[in-house]
Amino acid sequence: MAPETAVVPKPAPPKLNPVRVPIPEEPAAERVADFREVLHAYSREDAILEAKRCIQCRRPWCVEACPITQDAREYIRLIAAADFDGAARVTLREDPLATCLCKVCYHYCEDACVVKKKGVPIAIRQLKRAALDYGRSDLVYVPSRPKGQRVAVVGSGPAGLEVAWELGVRGYSVTVFEQEARFGGLMQTIPPYRMTDEDVETDRARFRDLDITWRRGVKVGVDFPVDRLLREDGYQAVFLGIGTPLHRILSVEGERRPGVLPALDFLKRVNRGEDVPVGREIVVVGGGDVAMDAVRTALRRSRGGRVTLVYRRGREEMPADAEEVHGAESEGIRFLFQRAPVRIVGGDRVEGLVVQSMELGPPDAGGRRRPVPIDGSEETLPCDTVIVAVGQRADLAGFGDELGLRLTAQGWPEGRGPGFQTAVPGIFAAGGRSVVYAMGSAAEAAEEIDRYLAARRGETTGPRPDPFGGPAAFARPAGYTTPIRLPP
Repeated sequence: MAPETAVVPKPAPPKLNPVRVPIPEEPAAERVADFREVLHAYSREDAILEAKRCIQCRRPWCVEACPITQDAREYIRLIAAADFDGAARVTLREDPLATCLCKVCYHYCEDACVVKKKGVPIAIRQLKRAALDYGRSDLVYVPSRPKGQRVAVVGSGPAGLEVAWELGVRGYSVTVFEQEARFGGLMQTIPPYRMTDEDVETDRARFRDLDITWRRGVKVGVDFPVDRLLREDGYQAVFLGIGTPLHRILSVEGERRPGVLPALDFLKRVNRGEDVPVGREIVVVGGGDVAMDAVRTALRRSRGGRVTLVYRRGREEMPADAEEVHGAESEGIRFLFQRAPVRIVGGDRVEGLVVQSMELGPPDAGGRRRPVPIDGSEETLPCDTVIVAVGQRADLAGFGDELGLRLTAQGWPEGRGPGFQTAVPGIFAAGGRSVVYAMGSAAEAAEEIDRYLAARRGETTGPRPDPFGGPAAFARPAGYTTPIRLPP
């Protein structure tokens, strides 16, 4: 008679807690008086409690949803065990801009969190901040064996910084060219109540042992042609992370009148500490993330004035992050949906914005319902300032047809296939619509640059080395899947 086999019961799945530990937040009535930080950090104890809500999914949807494939599951597990040093190391191992992203990332991971099906998703972004606040975050990246090849990175926004880091830890010699006086690219337009210049510099300080040269005040393509970097200056590859710093216009009568401000220029000037007068009545046109930054910044600059946002579609069609929309509403911003600007009126300065009501018709090519004007529905919104936030485009000065680069208005290679190389061999480009998307596409571009340069050396590439100089090469844990391909 065969011996009986003991039946080992399966461990019970962790009990799901649908209630999130509240994130400390400045009261709306108080925070609008200045640019103090709106969201504060968890305490150590609250971070551990929130981390313990994570059920440690076998298939980590949060990781798959992340453009940089951040191992959130692992750093949350370590925080739950009170190992903040380990959590910080995991975070910084894959995210060179963690100090910035833990405050401004649009947390696509939380949208994918399984806990969201039963309650509020895990506060993944906030836990990343806790890892840096309470763990050892002063780690410094170290390069692997020098490759003997030089790469030029044009632009120091999130895409440029990601490529510089990816290639720096692989042992390449990198030079970063930035046209502005400060590094960070369009992160320099993010208001201080979300993140500060010091956050960018905290992240950049971890690059100090990598072979990276930083040059600012240099506008490649204007000060000298970009192909000179390959022809004369000894670089074997160039990455263009030029972003989308130019604003789109409304194309309405009166747009050149004093008192009409492009949103990016307005945000940048405020961040520099300039006194930008906006009056007491401000209208912001647009429905994206820049528009949200503009309305909340204008409210703080107006010292108790009234700020109205005008958007030509409905709330459901707004591309802005829901958290930022909620923040604006809680601060008293007035939203006027399904209104489109017709003309700007006034004398020496703006006195009002004429808008027309819209109804939503059939979907356009992008899948969103097209706004259709309603006859006889015009109204005038009195205002002192109109801030335009209807989209951005790349500054292609110096990157035009004469070089054959063929870049899109978003700064991507035109007609690109699966790769990031432009029509000019050795010149690559990438970017994205948010900080983390720009980093994700840039990480893929850096891998392509590495393969391109390795082929020129007659070698093959391997996984990214441990950026802290450990013996093991960087590799995703078993069971992880390739992140979703990033759109331009």
